[in-house]
Amino acid sequence: MHIEVKGSPVPTPSTQQPAPVQFPANFTWGVAASSYQIEGGSSPDLRGESVWDTFCRKNGAVFENHHGGVACDHYNRYDADAALMASLGVKAYRLSVMWPRVMKEGVGAVNNVGLDFYDKLIDSLLAHGIEPWVTLFHWDFPLALYHRGGWLNRDSAEWFGEYATKVVDKLSDRVTNWMTINEPQVFLQLGHADGKHAPGVQFPLRETLLAAHNSLRAHGRGVQAIRAAAKKPARVGWAPVGHVSYPIDNDPANIDAARAATFAIEQTHLWNNTWFADPVCLGCYPEDGLRVFGNNVPAHPVSDMDLIHQKLDFYGVNIYSGSCVKAKANGGWEAVNPGPGNPRNTMDWHMAPQALHFGPRFLFDRYRLPIVITENGTCSTDWMDMHGRVLDPQRVDYTRRYLLALHEAIQNGTNVKGYFHWSFMDNFEWAEGYKQRFGLVHVDYATQKRTPKLSALWYKRVMETRGASLVEPTDLRLATPEHAMQ
Repeated sequence: MHIEVKGSPVPTPSTQQPAPVQFPANFTWGVAASSYQIEGGSSPDLRGESVWDTFCRKNGAVFENHHGGVACDHYNRYDADAALMASLGVKAYRLSVMWPRVMKEGVGAVNNVGLDFYDKLIDSLLAHGIEPWVTLFHWDFPLALYHRGGWLNRDSAEWFGEYATKVVDKLSDRVTNWMTINEPQVFLQLGHADGKHAPGVQFPLRETLLAAHNSLRAHGRGVQAIRAAAKKPARVGWAPVGHVSYPIDNDPANIDAARAATFAIEQTHLWNNTWFADPVCLGCYPEDGLRVFGNNVPAHPVSDMDLIHQKLDFYGVNIYSGSCVKAKANGGWEAVNPGPGNPRNTMDWHMAPQALHFGPRFLFDRYRLPIVITENGTCSTDWMDMHGRVLDPQRVDYTRRYLLALHEAIQNGTNVKGYFHWSFMDNFEWAEGYKQRFGLVHVDYATQKRTPKLSALWYKRVMETRGASLVEPTDLRLATPEHAMQ
């Protein structure tokens, strides 16, 4: 199926018979979640504190002072959650390990109770026929290490390596797929520059770039630790944000402009791809970033780039939206406003299916690594209706459009190996608290009852048919009360 991009970010449905769709037989279909957002299990005997624990205690920092102390109680319900995943046809699950659950102080003594939780979780997933994909850091930085300087401390790379070694030594007899760090742009820009996420500080640009540099060094040290400690061959990647610019139409000039915009650094913030991906994949900071950031770039030895530039097996990327651009007559590009009425979710992100075509395409062309979509999804304020159903047709439509765009990228030669829908179930959405619901499964936070939404049953069929059902009309009767699960 051809995804038309000319004229409107979201095309009018065609009256023509849709072309058949089929994803590769070895394509990985999955769902994703993260530790702090779902686990709970926060008592001192179970884990140490993270920067998010203290941030949530700051009055007004999180919507209605919500916190992740209980979240979805996954710590106590992991086996039932794995069974629910299996019932929904899930074959792969991207999870994260909480650093201070494994090592309460971030380094030193291992918290065996915490590490045993992940040991049991992995066993449960495998028993239910689900392949675990493990992320080592999804923002829950140990509070004890933050008090020692956090990412500003050059030792943070070694701290992370020590932690990674303990996790990999415990789980790698069963886990093959690993990711080091999730979305460094977000936890650094929002947490260390804007103060809107944990740890809630507003560093000057120089210190923010130093924290970014050390987090990249930690990534490299993490890759080394995985490969050194793995008990069976490991596939290693990471999961940054994909900041995607896509062309207004398929004119080659506009595609070239979108590619240039996707990889450009024009402003003194971290919302870009290449300040992070070029060191990781190419072994150097990009020239335009060095020029824009100027004297704020931290001095570092050449050996730092050798550490950061470790061999990866795949490029994980989280893509939700994108920016439409077109070529300017005299070179360069300009933004194209999506226009009044373009669909937006409750985070005010506009729908841009083309981002899941051109983002993977541009990244694959530049870095020549297989692409895995480690997050994609949308949020709303879903609720259960009077018949016990959770109908979320907007999520179905969003995911359908994005997957069709991704399929076209694959058909055009982009090497995409997998797709993980964010998220498996509603959860703690950071500074948004529990207001935003991203899940395929509805969570009643008062009772912890899980109810698969319409989208979950729809996605089950998509996975079963390897995408063939994407061209079928949605059957609203899929969502029935008997799918609810306590």
